[in-house]
Amino acid sequence: MTKKRFSMRQIFNKESIAKVPKNKPIVYEILNKTGKNVYTGHAKRGQVSKRLKIHLPGRRDAVPGSKFFRIKQLSSVKEAKTKEQEIIKREKPKFNIVGTNR
Repeated sequence: MTKKRFSMRQIFNKESIAKVPKNKPIVYEILNKTGKNVYTGHAKRGQVSKRLKIHLPGRRDAVPGSKFFRIKQLSSVKEAKTKEQEIIKREKPKFNIVGTNR
């Protein structure tokens, strides 16, 4: 597995999302104003912006209280899904529904 760290936190808005690299699968964390992880997800290569944007306020899967986000690029979708599940199990983000798989 990749040992890279998460990116520094960024403001959770369209402008910041547009700057995220799209060339590899990612796992992402959406953080509240205190920096606590409230939602974790993953995105396939090429789908990064689309996945993050659906969690913005007023969107289909908006995450309440979201202020920041951070990402970690990984080598494969399988690795991203595995990392996502590890984080959810360890941190129990408030808005992740336990037991669901996408």
